[in-house]
Amino acid sequence: MLIKCSNFLLNSKNFRISLNHLKIFTCSLSTSSVVQSKAYKGKIYSSTQDAVDDIPNGSKLLVGGFGLCGIPENLIQALLDTGKKDLTIVSNNAGVDNFGLGLLLKDRRIKRMIASYVGENAEFERQYLSGELELELTPQGTLAERIRAGGAGIPAFFTPTGYGTLVHEGGSPIKYGENGKIAIHSQPRELREFNGIPYIMEEAITGDYALVRAYKADEMGNLIFRKSARNFNPTMCKAAKVTIAEVEEIVPVGSLQPDEIHIPSIFVHRIVRTKLEKRIERLQISRPDGKPSKTAKSRERIARRVVCEFKDGMNVNLGIGIPVLSSNYIPNDITVHLQSENGVLGLGPFPEEHMVDADMINAGKETVTLITGASIFSSDESFAMIRGGHMDITVLGAMEVSQYGDLANWMIPGKLVKGMGGAMDLVAAPGTKTIITMEHNSKDGAPKILSECSLPLTGKNCVDMIVTEKAVFNVDKEKGLTLIEIAEDITLEQLIAATGCEFKVADDLKPMQQV
Repeated sequence: MLIKCSNFLLNSKNFRISLNHLKIFTCSLSTSSVVQSKAYKGKIYSSTQDAVDDIPNGSKLLVGGFGLCGIPENLIQALLDTGKKDLTIVSNNAGVDNFGLGLLLKDRRIKRMIASYVGENAEFERQYLSGELELELTPQGTLAERIRAGGAGIPAFFTPTGYGTLVHEGGSPIKYGENGKIAIHSQPRELREFNGIPYIMEEAITGDYALVRAYKADEMGNLIFRKSARNFNPTMCKAAKVTIAEVEEIVPVGSLQPDEIHIPSIFVHRIVRTKLEKRIERLQISRPDGKPSKTAKSRERIARRVVCEFKDGMNVNLGIGIPVLSSNYIPNDITVHLQSENGVLGLGPFPEEHMVDADMINAGKETVTLITGASIFSSDESFAMIRGGHMDITVLGAMEVSQYGDLANWMIPGKLVKGMGGAMDLVAAPGTKTIITMEHNSKDGAPKILSECSLPLTGKNCVDMIVTEKAVFNVDKEKGLTLIEIAEDITLEQLIAATGCEFKVADDLKPMQQV
């Protein structure tokens, strides 16, 4: 008898082989190509306290997660319990006031945050505006790429994101001093042109430790992430000297197929199994009748109009607020692939109550579902799609828009700090149509469409269309605004009075469309 195994022939006449001795042997009869290895325990820690205990004061930590989704909640709590302080934290945002990184903020353990979005964390914003916290606000895609570059050994790179804004020009407040004066401000970025397009230089980010959360790990430290909890976690793993991962399950080596592993063990140094609370930041449930919840008529009108720009097969990114609302009105006879910068292509509607999953959210931190054919990926890959010009349309909100397409939507110096999130990357994307959806005037009646923005810019000459409840404008970066549609309940004279700049009127001016 001949037994063929790899490139060897074993002849039973010449060799006596006991099956009891074939403990590790791969042959053509096996259903798996993975050789089972001995147990590997060197990276497994018994507790989160042991895993973070040697992190010193003043460390620079890369912390995974997006909102509350995918955050290493138990490692953060263990770090809080150690009493370590003067930390520099690199993370997309800082959780909420009473959970996640918000706990470290509340206890004054963080000296500096490098983040893209302050969002709804009131304590974060308060500490920053009062001068208690240093904050480097960084565009979300730039943040992801800076970390990715750090992990890849690339010291710097050039990006169009942020050109013409405070990110490029410098002067953004990092730390406030007394009387609201800026004590530390950001430095200008180097500018270069490639093929006639301006780019600014961004330096890579690395860290002393990374704290991440994964779904599964094997005993060697190979990691798998679950749904949109992937986000920044894989990128953080690669850019730290020591990566500590808390996981829901640890399995023997060989239990994970090589082609399903998201992060190889070379990037992971410590793993610890934990039980997770998995708080949901914004629980959204679909209505049983399938209809969207009650919405202000003005916002509904804007949302219904912007959908008229969507065509079958388009890839579209929707920002927070009115842009996301537009997804409720996409006609059933077309398919639009909604992309979310936290790492999803193919967003579906809000889930029914029994389908809610804390690991499945959109960029607004709302619970969502997926459509058939959807895909999930890391944040750095998400922004590669965006910066590479692979989106057909991006829809964003705004505080102000200028007549030549400048956009401001991320901060009011000394008063309100939201952070730019992914907006700067989205509006810098080549070949992507940028549509702004907003109410025409502020709550006090002041116009939001102006001859020149008074607030710090998100992007320069980047807007292609403006949709408000009163009108629709096309934007030419040199010639300015042209009114192409007007709401039926407003006159041209009223619109002129409500708008803070001059505009042309199209010869074929139409009533405002609606789906």
